[in-house]
Order: sequence, then C-alpha cells, then structure tokens
Amino acid sequence: MTLSAQPAESTLLGEYSYELRAVERGYANRTLYINLEDNRILEKPVTQQMKDLFTGGRGFALKLLWDAVTSETTWDDPQNELVIANGPICGITAYPGSGKSTVVTLSPLTGNVIDSNVGGYFAPFLKFSGFDALEIQGKAAQDVIIFIDGDNGKVTIEPYSYEAEDSHLIGNLLTAKFGGDEKGKRGVSVLAAGQAAEHTRIAAINSTWYDVRRKEARFKQAGRGGAGRVFRDKHIAAIVCRFTDMGGDKNGVADMPLIRKAGQRINKEITDLDDSQNQMRKIGTANIVDVMDHFDLLPTHNFRFGSHPETHKIDSKVWKEKFTQGLPDGCWLGCTMSCSHGVDHFPIQTGPYAGTCVLVDGPEYENAAGLGSNIGNFDAQKVLELNFYCDTYGIDTISVANCIAFAMECYEEGILTKEHTGGLELNFGNGVAALELIHQMARGEGFGVVVGQGVRYMKEYFAREFGGDPAFMHDIGMEIKGMEISEYLTKESLAQQGGYGLATKGPQHDEAWLIFMDQVHNLLPSFQDKAEALHYFPMWRTWFSLHGLCKLPWNDISPANNKQTKEPAKVEEHVENYTWIHQGVTGKPTRSDDLLAQSERVYNFQKVFALRMGRVGRQHDYPPYRAMGPVTKVEYESRQERYDEQLKRLVGIDPAKLSTEEKMAQLRTYREAQYELLMDAVYERRGWDKNSIPTVEKLRALGMDLPEVVEVVEQARKIV
Repeated sequence: MTLSAQPAESTLLGEYSYELRAVERGYANRTLYINLEDNRILEKPVTQQMKDLFTGGRGFALKLLWDAVTSETTWDDPQNELVIANGPICGITAYPGSGKSTVVTLSPLTGNVIDSNVGGYFAPFLKFSGFDALEIQGKAAQDVIIFIDGDNGKVTIEPYSYEAEDSHLIGNLLTAKFGGDEKGKRGVSVLAAGQAAEHTRIAAINSTWYDVRRKEARFKQAGRGGAGRVFRDKHIAAIVCRFTDMGGDKNGVADMPLIRKAGQRINKEITDLDDSQNQMRKIGTANIVDVMDHFDLLPTHNFRFGSHPETHKIDSKVWKEKFTQGLPDGCWLGCTMSCSHGVDHFPIQTGPYAGTCVLVDGPEYENAAGLGSNIGNFDAQKVLELNFYCDTYGIDTISVANCIAFAMECYEEGILTKEHTGGLELNFGNGVAALELIHQMARGEGFGVVVGQGVRYMKEYFAREFGGDPAFMHDIGMEIKGMEISEYLTKESLAQQGGYGLATKGPQHDEAWLIFMDQVHNLLPSFQDKAEALHYFPMWRTWFSLHGLCKLPWNDISPANNKQTKEPAKVEEHVENYTWIHQGVTGKPTRSDDLLAQSERVYNFQKVFALRMGRVGRQHDYPPYRAMGPVTKVEYESRQERYDEQLKRLVGIDPAKLSTEEKMAQLRTYREAQYELLMDAVYERRGWDKNSIPTVEKLRALGMDLPEVVEVVEQARKIV
C-alpha cells in the first residue's frame, strides 16, 4: 500500500526554538519537556545531582516521572508522562550495541511504573539534537506529530493529517516527509504505534531507522508494559527526530583512543568467533529456538511443556534460510553484531494488507517461541505474519503470545466456548484464529479486544463472566505483577523463577536470565549462590539501560578463552570493556564496582517507586505455579520419571504409593517452600527486609536516602 507523503495543509499547534549545543562527555545536559494539554514546549537543565544519582537513560526517566506523578496517578491520567531517555554512552559508534533508549511510564497493564528499552536511531538522534530525555505530559485534543529538528534547533507540534494508521506506513511516510532525499532519510527516526494501541493494554511503540540498502524504514519495539497504549492515549500519532550531521565524534568524549581500544577488541571477537558461537550476524536471537527445545526450556502450549516434535519447523535453520543474508543489520551505526534480521518481500495472506509483500523485521527468539510453540503454531509462514501484524499494529509480541496461549488453554479446558469467543475455535495450533484475534485487536472489536487486555484481566473476566475456576486460572496465567512472562520455561530453574518473580517491573528476561547457569550448568547450587546471581545480573542489565546500550554484545559473543576464566557467565573481559568505555566517554576513572553502584542506586529507586504506587509486600513477587511446577496431570505425567525421582531424592517420599494428584500436591508444597527460601535470601542480599522493602540503611549506603524516598519506605512499612 502506497500513501502520499504530501499532507493536507496544517497549522502548527506549538513551536519552540532552542540553541544548538555540542554534547559534553556523553551528556546534552538538557531535557525536552512537552505538555500536550496546552502545547507548551520548554527545556529543563540536567543537574549534577541527576547525573550523580541517576546516571542517565532509565535513571533520568524514572526521576522525571517520579517528579511528575503522585501515588494516585493512573496510566490514563493526563498527569502521567511518557519519558524517553538515552544515556551518556548512547550514540558512540566505536562499540556495538550503543543505540538504545529507554521508555518509562505508568503502565496500563500493571498499574505500576515500567521501563522498556528499544533500538533504532531515535535515542542517539535525540541526544545529538540536544536532549538527554524527552518528557511528554498531558493529552492532545487531536492526533499530533511531535517533530524535533536537531538540524535547525526547533521543536514543533502539528496536527496529524494522514490516513496511515499503522507503524510500517507511518514510519515510511514520515521518513520521506522529514528526510526528503536518501541522505536525508538516513537522518530521520520515527516513533509510532499502530491501530491496536488504541484498544489494548499490551501495546508497543515502534522506533525506526532507515535501511539505506532496502530503502525502507525498519523498526524495533519498546514492547513491554503497554507504553504504546499511553502513546496513543495522549493522541500522539508520531514523534519524529531529525539529525543528519553524523560526521565526527558527536558524544564529546574524553578519551576516544580508550573507547576504540574496547571497540577493536570486541569487534575482532565478533568477526572471528560469532559464526562458531551463536551466529548472531546470520540468525540473531532466533538461534536459540532449537537450543531451548533441546534442554526442555521452549514454552509450548502455554508453558505446559518445554519441547515439541515439530520444533524443527520453526528452528534456527528455518530462520537462517528465510532471513535476507549478507546485509548489515545493525539497528545503530557501527554495530558489528548486526542481529536485526528480516524477511524481505514476504507475502501477506490475511488482514488489511493481504496480497501485498512486506518487510518483516524478525522474528527474534521471543517472537518465534511465543507466536510459535507457545500457541502450538509450528507454521513459519504464520509466525512471520503474526510477527508483522503485531509490529505494525503496535502489539507486544511477548504479551500477546501469552494472552493467546492462555485463552487457548481455557478453551481446551472448557472455560471458554465458541459462544464466548465469537465463533473462534481457540485450540492450540490454530494460527488462523490467532491472526484473527490480532486483527480484532486492531479493529477494536470482538473477543480479540478481551484478549488484548492481558492475562490478569482475562483471569478476572473469565471467572466473573464464564464461571472459570479462579485458582486454576491463577496457576496457568503466565503473568507476574500484571505483565506476561517472557518466553522461557522455568519449572526446573529456581533462580530463573526468582529472576521473573523478583523483577521490579514484571517478569522480563532483560533483568536476569539465569536458566543456563542454574539448570543446565548447575553453577548456583545454594540459595546464597542464587541470591548473588539475582543481585549481580540484574545490576548489569540495569546498567545497560542507564547508558543506552544493548546487552547482546556483553554475553552473546564471548572471548576465545572465556570458558577458562573464573566466572565465565560474567564475561569479565567485556566488563573491562565497559569500564574503558565509561571512562573514555565521561573522563572519570572507572572500576566495575563503580558501574554496579550506578545500577544499585537506580534499581532501588525503581523499587521504591513501585512501593509508592502501592506494590507493597512480598505477595507481589510470586510467580504463577506453572512457572514452578506442573499444574495438570498431563504436565506431571509428561515428565513423570523426573518428578518421581525428585520426590524420592528431595522430598523423601515414595511416589509409588501415591496417585498423580497426590504426587503433584507433595511436589508443589516442596517447590513453593523452596521459592520462599529463595525470596528471603535475595531480599537479604539486596538489602531489603522480608517484606520486599529496601531498608533505610541500604538507601543511605547508596546515597539514595532522599527525604521523599525515605518517606515512601517508612509509609510502606506501616502497611505490611
């Protein structure tokens, strides 16, 4: 479908001119604030305190949102903000994976503060245009485009007067409008959300970059937590940032040779070793579909099982053949990992774009597993079509996969009927029905709208309207804190159960991915070992979000001698790289402990923010039981030998004398008790009390004992 890049004549709703200034040692030293209620546009200084305590990226965004809202603010209140921030390292081109931004807002899905990171060119362009963060408050009276012109030092708000409603059309249309020729298009990045963001709580924001070889705008997603719903609730059709002067060092770094030293080391490793390790440059994260299947970790049929005989139809070999090879697929300049693969000229068979050929960005692993095995769909064509429509409609693929899988299990268990679903047969494997649900989300009609509200909503709705058993649905509903679990089976990894359950925003693998360390390699035998890992790895993942970095270059490529090091999972050579980069950008002598301290401050602040929004007590940190063990007889009996052996060895009972139901009950009691012990160990390691509340002593040690922070902690203690 082709749309004209010529808009109807429009009148600016707001306009602001600002002084163009060079970035200094990673910081633009300004925040751009926009209020869509009255179209106010102004700049705010970034204070030294913000840098010292909150570092950048996620930290800046959390602090700005904290100052803007109260404990009573809801996600759809005009007071709620959408904040997008970069970070001091973001935008360098000498080290791979340096183009990330973090989106922070109050979530329509969780009711809590959430963060979601996203690639593309927007974050570096925002910084080089003059701003460390973009802060948007209020709701526009009509759909608008926010345009940040970093070439000319101007910000405008104008009406959106195009017909295009979906991200792939909006991205290409506005790239042409604001970029002009091919060179100009490369200097434009567009944020947009599609039709479904109007109607679901699991909506994503798409961030574009212009692929000069494909001559098309491509995009990555800030998917988690429903930020796209906030985006559209504020009547934002698009945010456009333009910055075309890409020559030279735009980050104003202190020591470029030190940055190049780190970059040269990892770039050589990627060139020499990637093909024999994970093949990120050929397959990307989809390389692990068959690995997960092999280790019984691939979510299948709503996380019932961890493998399937048909996985070979959607495994890494399939995606390697379908992805266009031989093109640089980095989502920011200079990224030699180049993992953002796509399928060109893909023929669409359903929905409004049926009969057209499109570029599908992905699938990444989460998409292949979620839209594939977890809903019982082993048809690569349908995985790709689901992937495309989720992206362009603005739907988080992880959440929607779990939502559809949950609805399918409820259908097969008799909780739902065709009468409830509007005639859809929601059996596992029905990819046609899954596509129809997504189209309904975009149209704002039918049972798809119910599914698009999230698993937590569906559990309550199905119990109230259809008589579903609340306890059973709680056990099989794969969400924690209101957010759907990312696509890894955790039944045999207590550490990963904690990685999901104890995550601040909800169960996202970008906080801690410990399955291989814990389950496959058995490197975390004690509760103390698990607790230490559940401190260290979330801190590193947090650090990346403070600085605008992708985590993949950290541990998806490893030095040749990494397995001989003391702690291979930490990839200590790459940690050293990050100390060099941080010092090279900021000019501050840097050790790894300095970087972890930055993360601890922000991580604890985000935890206190959650307390402020009413998420008080350890009850918010439990996963559904299916994340711990078998809920149904078929689950138990599919791994009976394993579970029976565990009952003998760990619980000390003879399973031969018990029914399957009795064995399940005994195993459940044991595993839930183990999780309680894990929670206590992790809380102690993090400096929190047994109610999951940071102690004042911990905050003081971190320098985060700000009066308003301490007040929230003290009030939380009175509640539990």
